[in-house]
Amino acid sequence: MEYSPEVKNRMKRLEGQVRGVLRMMEEEKDCKEIITQMTAIRSALDRATATVVAKNLETCLRNEVKTDEERDEVIDEAIQLLVKSR
Repeated sequence: MEYSPEVKNRMKRLEGQVRGVLRMMEEEKDCKEIITQMTAIRSALDRATATVVAKNLETCLRNEVKTDEERDEVIDEAIQLLVKSR
C-alpha cells in the first residue's frame, strides 16, 4: 500500500512530539505537562491509525473486492484493526 505524504507528515509530527516528551522528562518537567503531551500523542496516533485503516479499506473495496462476501470480510478486517489499535 502506498502511503500519502499527509500520513507520513502526521507520523513525523508524532515523532517530534515523542522527542519533545523525552526532552521534557530529561528536563524534569512537571508530571501534568508530560501527561498532557502524552495524551495528545495518543490522540494523534489514534487519528493516524484511523486514516491508514480507512485508506486501506477504501483501496481494498475499490480494487480487490468482487463479491458481497469479500466486501464483508474486508470491512470486518478493518473494524478488527481499529478495535485492536485501542
